[in-house]
Amino acid sequence: MKFIDEFRDPRLARVLVENLRKRTRRHLRLMEFCGGHTHAILRFGIRALLPPDLEMLSGPGCPVCVTSSAGLDHAIALAHIRGIILTTFGDMVRVPGSQGSLQKARAEGSDIRIVYSPMDAVTLAEKNSSRPVVFLGVGFETTAPGVAASILQAHQQRIKNYFVLPLHKLTPPATKAILDAGEVKLSGIVGPGHVTTVIGTDAWAFLPEQYGVPIAIAGFEPLDILRAISMLVDQVNEGHARVDNAYSRSVLPQGNQTALAIMNEVFETCDAEWRGLGVLPGSGMRIREKYAALDASKVFPVSPTPSPDPPGCRCGEVLRGILSPMDCSLFRHTCNPENPVGPCMVSAEGACAAYYQFGEKRFED
Repeated sequence: MKFIDEFRDPRLARVLVENLRKRTRRHLRLMEFCGGHTHAILRFGIRALLPPDLEMLSGPGCPVCVTSSAGLDHAIALAHIRGIILTTFGDMVRVPGSQGSLQKARAEGSDIRIVYSPMDAVTLAEKNSSRPVVFLGVGFETTAPGVAASILQAHQQRIKNYFVLPLHKLTPPATKAILDAGEVKLSGIVGPGHVTTVIGTDAWAFLPEQYGVPIAIAGFEPLDILRAISMLVDQVNEGHARVDNAYSRSVLPQGNQTALAIMNEVFETCDAEWRGLGVLPGSGMRIREKYAALDASKVFPVSPTPSPDPPGCRCGEVLRGILSPMDCSLFRHTCNPENPVGPCMVSAEGACAAYYQFGEKRFED
């Protein structure tokens, strides 16, 4: 396939792997922050090809997975309000909260619809002007600009029945929280490609500067990931931490300034609760007062009563990188895609779903 095959060349992959084996001189523990990287690593068998002393951990880079039970309960409570049309991306529908799931709420009569973009929700609001349409704003910096653009469009076109429940998260604070917690000692981080396309490599400078931890931004093809891992091994061997970019065809130091401007026009930072990490200062995005009329959390105040996560679910520990999905006693037998106990098994970017689907497959010719 044009523009993809060259990033899946087995011959080049073998060269990179062989060089990694020669240059890995001690035990290294790397974390891939992004759930998309976890799926790619397992799908292409990259973990199985790496030298034994090079350990890969999965991180909290799945926005569906890190959405707290309280956030999901809030969305479910909104869906139960008579007349509301709640719109969301497909992954969120089956995620279990403490009060059931959106799928269960839909079965009970709530009007919950899957959309492919927030602009679809705006169009739905235009076609149903007598009913409130709420978009569930879940995601990292990757999706936040699109949601912000939908708010701007609704504001400019005076669409009075479109609202957003803002549950977006910012990724750098989560990385800080993992390092500050000290539960896992990391030699380096494979940085998220899509997120960094928006925020830029400069946004990760705090890792080498404040923590002395190397980072290499990676794309999502096998050679992208292997090159980023190779860069991290080189940084460790050189004894000099920095921000490397193995995804330069998409990522710039300053990021996407247009996307950032739209995001910052609509959102401001706030504290936010993450599943598995708790409340992290400055890690959330709330709608600015200028656009408060479109903020579902203010227009439709509800008071859900969240309860603890499902008994036995260890998704929080998986998200922090201190546990492999296979170390969870519920994995595969009790918790599987047909009967998910936690969000890490539901989401297309969840680590548990990746381990269940791909296991330790090898990169094939």
